[in-house]
Amino acid sequence: MVEITSPLLVASVLPADFAELGSQVRMIEKAGVDRIQWDVMDGCFVPNITIGPDVIAACRDQVDMGFEAHLMVADPDPMLSRWVEAGCGIVIVHAETTRHLHRTLGRIRELGARAGVALNPATPLAAVEHVLELVDLLLVMTVNPGFGGQSYIAGMEPKITAARAEIDRRGLEIELEVDGGIGASTIGAAARAGARVFCAGSALFDGPGRMADRVLAMRTAAEREIA
Repeated sequence: MVEITSPLLVASVLPADFAELGSQVRMIEKAGVDRIQWDVMDGCFVPNITIGPDVIAACRDQVDMGFEAHLMVADPDPMLSRWVEAGCGIVIVHAETTRHLHRTLGRIRELGARAGVALNPATPLAAVEHVLELVDLLLVMTVNPGFGGQSYIAGMEPKITAARAEIDRRGLEIELEVDGGIGASTIGAAARAGARVFCAGSALFDGPGRMADRVLAMRTAAEREIA
């Protein structure tokens, strides 16, 4: 098992200025974020519509940092290859959306990407415990997906803790990520519960000062708990 001893910060581009995405992703990289999450929504699984693979591909050569695609879509399987071709090294599907999750995760790996699986707040950890050998990243949602700017659901912390315990018990190399309402005031609790990867959107883009200062504040708060 490879234990992540320092936090990884992931920036959701959902609050970004979509008319200036090239400059926005360069700003994210300059601020010291570790990678970018592309929130893909279809208006069916979640009540919002965002972007397709061509938009991601257009930004790929703007930065050197890694991309992850968070597919909040009703049927992710037909387009899995498109997200990898667009430059996403991690492709995350929701356990609630796939008919054959084991097959879907295996297909992502066959395409050369790392396979991630996300759990909505109401979905128990048991939904993925039998496919963890195919999982590179487990994403515990700390809001209901669909919109940015929502409040962190602290009630998800026992699920995070249970996920950390199961990953450690099996000695698996799985990144445990949280997404939703993550900011300087909540990241510490998520880290204390066992998360090591933290996706933030509004808290990175909004507020006084520079994005780099907000990144530093979140990283410091998480490091304090991990230590």
